[in-house]
Amino acid sequence: MTPLSTTVKRSIELLGLCALAIIIYYAKDILMPLLTAFFLSILLLPVYRVLCKWRFPQTLAIFFSILLAALIVGFVIWFFGMQISKLVKDIPEIQNNLNSHWQNLSGWINAKTAFSSQEQLDLLRKQSDKLLSNAGIYLSGAAVSLTGIFVFVGLLPIYIFLFMFYKNLLLRFTFLWFEEAHHESVEEALRETESIVKSYLIGLMIQISYITILLGGALWIMGIKHALLIGIIFGILNLIPYVGALIGNIIGVLLTLTASQELWHVVAVLVTIAVVQFLDNNILMPRIVGSKVQLNAFASIVGVLIGGSLAGVSGMFLSLPIMAVLKIIFDKSPAFRKWGLLLGDENPGLSPMSNYALRLRNKREREELSWENDRKNTPT
Repeated sequence: MTPLSTTVKRSIELLGLCALAIIIYYAKDILMPLLTAFFLSILLLPVYRVLCKWRFPQTLAIFFSILLAALIVGFVIWFFGMQISKLVKDIPEIQNNLNSHWQNLSGWINAKTAFSSQEQLDLLRKQSDKLLSNAGIYLSGAAVSLTGIFVFVGLLPIYIFLFMFYKNLLLRFTFLWFEEAHHESVEEALRETESIVKSYLIGLMIQISYITILLGGALWIMGIKHALLIGIIFGILNLIPYVGALIGNIIGVLLTLTASQELWHVVAVLVTIAVVQFLDNNILMPRIVGSKVQLNAFASIVGVLIGGSLAGVSGMFLSLPIMAVLKIIFDKSPAFRKWGLLLGDENPGLSPMSNYALRLRNKREREELSWENDRKNTPT
């Protein structure tokens, strides 16, 4: 059989990526709950194994593992609901603050432009009428979204149970998919995947906790209203890499504006968020999980945006763990190692345009050529 040319191989790889994107887009309602359940089942494996060591039956061990996860999620939802209820109680004050901010903004616009207060009100009235006229469409869309969320949440515990119950069957199927000569690499990839997914997800849980405590506590000490709510929202949105932090800043500013008439409160919130983000990005998170998930920032941002466009919010949340698993698979496969290099953070210090060794695919060849070049360039 004539081997395929490099051009044909690259074309097949690109077509495969396009086909994968199409499959994710049209099957996201099926794939997203499955992928979420897959990652959560890996996260619950240590609890399951401990219960099995305590001689719990397999079914009970899985049930109590899922119950523990449900209790943690329920506590987070309850705590978040308590903060929302405090926000709802302050609605009269929020209305007064919004009116005050609007009057200040309207006066500034009137002073700087020829746009009078009456014209501003007319514009707002027109936009409100458009919003009300489309309210039915928005509500129907929200109803569909809520239905999808309930289905998603309802399927998760079922999928998690089935993943954990049929774990050995799925592992056997995975090994049978490959030739026996590749079983060692497959085992390494599976163990590395489990380790990375667990460390990443546990790291995210720790990250939400300390961001909520640091940000919420600092804002509470400064007397900012709804400080804990801002901390929780920012901590959860921070799970969406890069994009979530921007949205969290905007929501934090809006909540502060509605809760206070003092503009220095907004500055305090922005500065505090910046300090917490600096600590998170440069000190805390790299020590917890950064060394395990070795993805470069460019690939991460593009992956988040692609995941969001293909599968919505769930795609944005799952983009990084999926990319981390793909990088493991690519690194273990010689045919796809270059894709793993593209996702990784091993940025060469020299340019491949001037250093021939960096153009070679094989790492050993690159090292040997670099050593030979260094030996030739060393004066005798």
